[in-house]
Amino acid sequence: MGCRRETGEAAGDAYRDEETLTAEYLMAGQASELERLQLQSRVWEPSGRALLARLPSGTGLRAVDVGCGALGWLRILSEWVGPSGSVVGTDISREMLAPARSFADAESLTNVELVGDDLFSSALPAGSFDLVHARFELAPIGRAPAQLASHRRLIRPTGWLVLEEPDTASWRFNPPAPAAQRLIGLIIDAFRTGGGDLDAGRSLREHLVGLGIDPMLNAHVQALPPGHPYLRLPLQFATSLAPRIEAIVGSETLASLRADVEAELADPQRWGTTFTVIQAWGQLPDRTAGAAS
Repeated sequence: MGCRRETGEAAGDAYRDEETLTAEYLMAGQASELERLQLQSRVWEPSGRALLARLPSGTGLRAVDVGCGALGWLRILSEWVGPSGSVVGTDISREMLAPARSFADAESLTNVELVGDDLFSSALPAGSFDLVHARFELAPIGRAPAQLASHRRLIRPTGWLVLEEPDTASWRFNPPAPAAQRLIGLIIDAFRTGGGDLDAGRSLREHLVGLGIDPMLNAHVQALPPGHPYLRLPLQFATSLAPRIEAIVGSETLASLRADVEAELADPQRWGTTFTVIQAWGQLPDRTAGAAS
């Protein structure tokens, strides 16, 4: 048996106009973006599993992965809650949920349900999850107050909020790759023009404190050996964000820069480090207990 059916298909009117969605969600639906998200999820699964190991047992609990995309935390949350628990993976994009559903079927994640849902007008029941996770949601689309309010609404009293966002300070190549570093700078600029922030991880503690959560923090960087496919992340972003980058430097400059990056990455000795993934998590205060006392 595979994952439960994807819900929300019949409620097409709950989705906003596609042109609006394209403008707000920078990279959704492109084939290159699906590949990037699946690779990204696999690269960062160990750090997510390590975080969950620091929490109390999740057996029998209910968790949601907001904006799970093509994979997200579905597998590790499924493991954490066990057969008696349940996991909901949400995304606004049907194109993202389709490969997530195929993955869940292939992995027999029978406790996973996939739901078409808009983060900014969520139809999920309030206070219905013991753990809410979101990764790389602030970075592309910003709107932090609205995102945090949406996450807060979903959490049960004393439930957990787990956020993961990038910090680009460690995103480097060795030996140095000047073209790749320039492209990374343009990617950061492209995120900003769309209202996002590729260094959103630096603000996570402040955001959780604002919700009354006393957060715990951790940071993870991956060292990528020569030839690792995640070294090509700047080129994958350049494909997904091409219109925004071309608006900054022009199409000819971007094409030339991409060719230079390809040449740099062809060096069999070149390795690199990823951006840093900042993890911030904590338990929601039990305000009902305070009121009762």
